[in-house]
Amino acid sequence: MAKYDKAKTELNYKNGYELLVAIVLSAQCTDKRVNIITVKLFEKYPDIISLSKAKVDDIKQLIDSCSFFNNKANNLLTMATQIKEQYNYSIPKRQKELETLAGVGEKTACVYLIELYDANIMAVDTHVFRVSHRLGLSYAKTVAQTKIELEKKFETDLNKLHQAMVLFGRYICKAVKPDCDRCILVEFCKSKKSFKPS
Repeated sequence: MAKYDKAKTELNYKNGYELLVAIVLSAQCTDKRVNIITVKLFEKYPDIISLSKAKVDDIKQLIDSCSFFNNKANNLLTMATQIKEQYNYSIPKRQKELETLAGVGEKTACVYLIELYDANIMAVDTHVFRVSHRLGLSYAKTVAQTKIELEKKFETDLNKLHQAMVLFGRYICKAVKPDCDRCILVEFCKSKKSFKPS
């Protein structure tokens, strides 16, 4: 995956606050759409302090072109309030603490730590799940089991592996009509099946 050695998220952000909000919004939504949404959102709410004082209906209006915007607006407000009250406006740096925040699960926490701190952990989204199964790197049926298998097999540079697999899955090893002609790993491919976690 040397081709993807410098791979980074395609979400636009300037700091940890913007990254966390963007990742929360990106669930079941494209990075391209999130980047459009966050321009006005960050203009009005540039930090945790301002977001914690927002009205949920105003957040909804700003992100209404995002999938599940009602839930995400509620989660963003609750998350900002949690960070204000429990962490004195400072976003936690530990995975387990991040996972206590509204709208932040294991994958979101891992992606945040990978992107911001180059943490040596694996985050498994739909792209990573699909690519790892097509290449025979995992045969686990769940995201959690796939994460464990990949971490055991690779051990180091997991952050780079995650970023590479996301971009490779997004643009080459696509769920529908994978671009096999441009694939640099075609000799290792086990199946074109569109694997999904059960």
